Amino acid sequence: MKIDRLLGILSILSKKPKVKAKDLAERFEVSIRTIYRDVEVICQAGIPLVTSPGGDGGISIAEGFTLGKDVLTRNDLESIILGLKSLESVTQGTQIRSLLTRLAPEPESSIIPAGSDVVIDLASFYRSSLAPKISLLREAIAVKQTVRFDYYAKNGHTLREIEPYLIAFKWSAWYVFGFCRLRQDFRLFKLNRITELTLTGEGFEPRSLTAEQADLDAFYQDPEKRHYATLLLSRDLEYIMIDEYGINSYKPVDEQSIVAQWDYINEREMVKTVLRLGSGAKVLAPKSLADAVKDEALKILQNYSE
Repeated sequence: MKIDRLLGILSILSKKPKVKAKDLAERFEVSIRTIYRDVEVICQAGIPLVTSPGGDGGISIAEGFTLGKDVLTRNDLESIILGLKSLESVTQGTQIRSLLTRLAPEPESSIIPAGSDVVIDLASFYRSSLAPKISLLREAIAVKQTVRFDYYAKNGHTLREIEPYLIAFKWSAWYVFGFCRLRQDFRLFKLNRITELTLTGEGFEPRSLTAEQADLDAFYQDPEKRHYATLLLSRDLEYIMIDEYGINSYKPVDEQSIVAQWDYINEREMVKTVLRLGSGAKVLAPKSLADAVKDEALKILQNYSE
């Protein structure tokens, strides 16, 4: 887009005293004539640019003129580039890479060096399958077309068709939010559990959403459905509580153990969580959860009995 190119030119000129038109043309993949037209537009907007001929010539901002605060600073650019890099980790194609190149006022390695203090990678171990899903879902949302896929959840495998509205990265995973035609309600679907994702070719009219329906956190934070388990944990599991709930989520009992309260909605899933903690975890309350963990443990033991 032309506005992107104009902003890019200004960003480069705000960091360098002089730039050749040829270099700008190569950076933005346009002709030199287009660059000179862009220079005229920028001048008409009130920012005086100067062109000088010769081997040492080029385009520069007129001496004595200072760009206003609305022009991106180096920190602004670093923040934008960091965000774009995080999206690039889960995006197919060259669009974001091209935008990164155009925005960078200097070689990218000098804007965010190899030793950068922040790196965001939104991909997972499933990047090879995740990026195509995100790409297809973005297309579906843009053209308002339904998608169909196989979905695997705790209740089994189902074929779903949804009207997609939003792709979200929450709770350390990627989801698509949309209206499920099977359940006739808005649902969140975890992308890693989706297979055989396809466009249906069928369009849809966007539905009106209430604030409650659009609140993704509400899918997992309904206080009426939430339960609390009290667990006695070995000290070597302390890091898990810190990772999941923070340093104030438990109390020390002695040097070997801690006591913690763990909230949950689905008892079956909570049983699996407790079992994954191994012998270092014991459910103190509620009794119903403790009994469910014990029953499941006995079933596991039977699998290994001869």
